[in-house]
Amino acid sequence: MDAALPALTEMPTPQYVMSADGIRIATYLWGDEDAPTVLCVHGFASSCRDNWVNTGWVRDLTRAGYRVLGVDQRGHGASDKPQEASAYGMDAFVGDIASVLDTYLLDTVFYAGYSLGARVGWQVAVQLPDRVDRAVLGGIPDGRPLARLQIEQARAYADHGTPVEDRVTLNYVTLAERVAGNDLRALVALAEGMRLGDADPDVAHPPRQPVLFATGSEDAILAQSKLLAGATPNGTFLELPGRHHFNAPGSRVFREGALGFFDERG
Repeated sequence: MDAALPALTEMPTPQYVMSADGIRIATYLWGDEDAPTVLCVHGFASSCRDNWVNTGWVRDLTRAGYRVLGVDQRGHGASDKPQEASAYGMDAFVGDIASVLDTYLLDTVFYAGYSLGARVGWQVAVQLPDRVDRAVLGGIPDGRPLARLQIEQARAYADHGTPVEDRVTLNYVTLAERVAGNDLRALVALAEGMRLGDADPDVAHPPRQPVLFATGSEDAILAQSKLLAGATPNGTFLELPGRHHFNAPGSRVFREGALGFFDERG
């Protein structure tokens, strides 16, 4: 990632939307009120700033004439961070997006999501088809890879500093601690909550809107992402050269591909 990018887009003061279950969701707005809106939803242990601002997405989208509405998902950024697993089912994440769209009086948006944000985006596009015109889903199906995380090891580290032995779990803990303001206990609760009845994306019931899938060439989920794209009636796939799951959001190829895809709107 270009070290100069963080200074190019300033973070506005968060505006809070209240979810149906009383969680405050932080939102951020850039661009012309009359421009088409791109809703940007980040991945696990990230934030709007980390995923979309510091990587140049907000800069490029606004320069291209789009209005950007960014969200800190529950458990992240400036949003509330409940520590109960029951707060993090997929219906709650989808409901948060619906509340944000209703609050901003947006009938429909373009959707950009990465990892967890992409997994949520798939579900939003399926459950609220009239609210999403087209979607960019990066790093999917790794919105629910949290099944690979060893909950007890992560919790022991968060509570007592016990060293993490599992390599995948250590990667997620390291990722969580990289972003300022993260609450590891809340993120462990999220990982646990996502296991409570939420399946991977259902290829038998894919989104019907145009969807661009994008995944790094070095990401372990590359083949699965291609399968999802192939199962989606209006799906296309973009491979991000030399990128793995954790650095794909900073890919210029990803940003340019998304801009071109959004510009194809009718």
